[in-house]
Amino acid sequence: MAHASFLELPDRTPKPRSTGLTHVIDPGVGPAAAADVLASGAQYIDIWKVGWGVAYLDGALETKLALLAEHGVSSCLGGTLLELAWAQGRAGECLQWAAATGFDHVEVSRGTVPMSLHDKRELIRLAARDFVVLAEVGTKSPDEALAARHWPAEASSDLDAGAQLVVTEGRQSGTVGTFTSSGRVRPDVVEAVVAAVGRDRVIFEAPRTAQQAWFVRRFGTGVNLGNVALSDVLGVETLRLGLRSDTAVWDGVLGNGEHGAVGSGPA
Repeated sequence: MAHASFLELPDRTPKPRSTGLTHVIDPGVGPAAAADVLASGAQYIDIWKVGWGVAYLDGALETKLALLAEHGVSSCLGGTLLELAWAQGRAGECLQWAAATGFDHVEVSRGTVPMSLHDKRELIRLAARDFVVLAEVGTKSPDEALAARHWPAEASSDLDAGAQLVVTEGRQSGTVGTFTSSGRVRPDVVEAVVAAVGRDRVIFEAPRTAQQAWFVRRFGTGVNLGNVALSDVLGVETLRLGLRSDTAVWDGVLGNGEHGAVGSGPA
């Protein structure tokens, strides 16, 4: 089938790219299901995170990671498993296993077990020897207090320790950290982190369509979005490109009635 090319759409940087990243969460699908997602969406997926402790249980993990590599999609070990290994004094073993299994990215977080900022920085330094590190900021508590005050300093510290990107906590539910318990974006938190480290160094976990649309409208096509469901990959790309009413633009008017345009957005 011929590729459609009759519309004027915002510019989209091809892979490999450093902005406009789509980071998906894998809840434990098998290789066949992963292959189905990649067949239609590999060009739109940049980072594939194997969530929670799923990687520890998945008997077909190496096959799936090899499939991701074939399609040019980076694989990321979720932060919860590394946190649990750290709590048991086995972070080094976890990282060695992740490298041998085929992961090229790891997430370093402190949202599940008690971990000081100092210990988090040391874990980032350890992981950065062999992996691209995504450092998550925030807790999994609803309506986390003082996030706008504390997250910027933690994000800057994580990058200084060797992380390549900062991930703002939102969970798969989209009801913590970056969001209120009802799922609404907390603009003060978002703007504080961006002011500290820049839009391009942040992946915003945004599992819900309304949240994804908010970030695209605010920061443009080049915003980095995380914790995207595998079933939503093409839907997120339509938001980025204005192929959905939430972000569609014609004659300078967004599909939601606001004036503006979906473009590269502020850095």
